[in-house]
Amino acid sequence: MGIFKAYDIRGRFGETLTLDIAHRIGRCLPQIVPAQRVLIGRDARASSPALAEALGRGLAEAGCDVDDAGHATTPMVYYLTARHGYDLSVQVTASHNPAGDNGFKVSRRGARPVGYATGLDRLEEFVNSGRLPPPAATPGRRQSIERLEEFIEFLSPWRPDLGGLRLAVDCSDGMAALVARPLLGEGPRYLADKPDGAFPSHSPNPMIPEGHGPLAEYVRRERMDAGVIFDGDVDRVMFIDEQGRFVRPDLMIAPIAAYFLRREPGATVLQDIRTSRAVTEELVRLGAQPAMWKVGHAFAKEKMRELNAICGGELAGHYYFRDFFWCDSGELAAMVALGELAAAHRRGLRFSEWLAPLECYANSGELNYRLARKAEAMEHVRRQLTAEREPLALLDFDGYRIEYADWWVNIRLSNTEPYLRLVIEASDAAHLQARREQIEKLLEPYAEEA
Repeated sequence: MGIFKAYDIRGRFGETLTLDIAHRIGRCLPQIVPAQRVLIGRDARASSPALAEALGRGLAEAGCDVDDAGHATTPMVYYLTARHGYDLSVQVTASHNPAGDNGFKVSRRGARPVGYATGLDRLEEFVNSGRLPPPAATPGRRQSIERLEEFIEFLSPWRPDLGGLRLAVDCSDGMAALVARPLLGEGPRYLADKPDGAFPSHSPNPMIPEGHGPLAEYVRRERMDAGVIFDGDVDRVMFIDEQGRFVRPDLMIAPIAAYFLRREPGATVLQDIRTSRAVTEELVRLGAQPAMWKVGHAFAKEKMRELNAICGGELAGHYYFRDFFWCDSGELAAMVALGELAAAHRRGLRFSEWLAPLECYANSGELNYRLARKAEAMEHVRRQLTAEREPLALLDFDGYRIEYADWWVNIRLSNTEPYLRLVIEASDAAHLQARREQIEKLLEPYAEEA
């Protein structure tokens, strides 16, 4: 797969993503997104300053005025884009990828995402053509700006009361170190809280054991009530309960939504196609209007706007908010979720007890399969399952979610990696295992040769 992905641009620095490519992207981007004022932010990776400079130089040559915010969380760039009316913004980051990778997250006016279907496809053609647009007759100016305090002030109304909660916060050596203490205070214990793009403490991907394992062990050893962990650029956040168990991120959609539904009963809440049935049931109980849509921030943000959804979330740990320009913010999600947890803790509930009603089904989590003819394999599974038994519902906007009374499966092509992905949920563990074996048997003819 190339560096132009469904949601962003990402590759290995010095190999698939070079300074020359960054410069080309800067020169060509205004051909895709007409822009006069542009914002650039960046994470702490060693390659980020040079990439930001090459990108900014290309943008200025194209006639754009470029403001460089320096170190920033990705949500901070979204906030500044929308609040200050930038025509275009780029966050230089590879998010949760390894230290040697880097990339660009591109937004247009209003912090609306630019994905492959909404401009990155054409940008890829421009960049790969080998031809650059002519430079502007008058180059744009470039300047550095400082807006971190403004961003923290914007988020300050959501600062939670964490009284009584023994909390560990893992910043993953990333950009969360800029905002965690100002927003969560000095009460929590902070881990990996110095920005270091080499990520010496652990992987910046909290979805995998190599990422959240150190925090889980710390929570168990120090008898903490909870742990919270951010990814490298803070657009995602995840949680560890008091037993040191990783909390599947889709489950947190419901308690986060509960906060906003108290203010606006009956509001729409967005969830992705992989979300547990327990979350949908809880949202209905809370009086929400649940809506389901495609995986990925580039799709979720546009659907949030279309539905005027008050909030939303994904299995990958992205949480979206109308109050945050319909964008994802790990900072805001953490404050809301921890405030709800702390209130439950003061009522005598431990994290695991608070979440127990949402853990009523057996769930596989996301399973990845490297297959030949992935699209054909997906269609084969759909045909076989629906021929065997007519489903209660069949959603087809992101692969397929095939629903039965006692189980469901989502099977979809990854937008970012060469995998076919499955999530299976059933009434109990034995039923889940049986359905997993059934589907894996159907996939066997498509297994890649060693």
